[in-house]
Amino acid sequence: MLDYNDIKPKKFIVLDGEPYEVMDAHVFRKQQRKPVNATKLKNLITGGVREHSFAVSDKVDEAEIEEREVIYLYNNKGEYWFCEVNDKSKRFQLDAEKVQDKIVFVKPNSTLRLQMFETRFVGLKIPIKLELKVKEAAPAVRGNTVSGGVKQVVLETGLVINTPMFINQGDTVVVNTETGEYVERK
Repeated sequence: MLDYNDIKPKKFIVLDGEPYEVMDAHVFRKQQRKPVNATKLKNLITGGVREHSFAVSDKVDEAEIEEREVIYLYNNKGEYWFCEVNDKSKRFQLDAEKVQDKIVFVKPNSTLRLQMFETRFVGLKIPIKLELKVKEAAPAVRGNTVSGGVKQVVLETGLVINTPMFINQGDTVVVNTETGEYVERK
């Protein structure tokens, strides 16, 4: 059980029988009243976001999210296919709506962590920083700094990001998977 002030970002809780990830939390007092924890919660099953305030007397259960390793195989026409790490013959497909935002960073045959809540798939966990090769990059044009000295490049997964002008085709860059932004060149 978590007290109202233990409900913090990146925690998983069960509210009304549904698993939620705490996206944002802020404990505050309004004048002479008791403190409350105003949170923004993301439903792990539907993907919906809602706001909820927890009073001092409120307690919630922490959601037990089970993780297991899987291998991302490929995608074809909006279908995303994975397999077990130990048994490659056990292949399965995951819902495109739940994996599409994270899978754009992942190369085929990469090992990921699958998150489950009571036998239901709730999400994928990928590393915060990933190294990806630049597949296409426009040449840097001298004096073209009106746009802040950045250009768009296409990575090997098909993802398009903004990078500094000195990044060229064939370079390896590090991308932050939470923000989708360029971090550094390797």
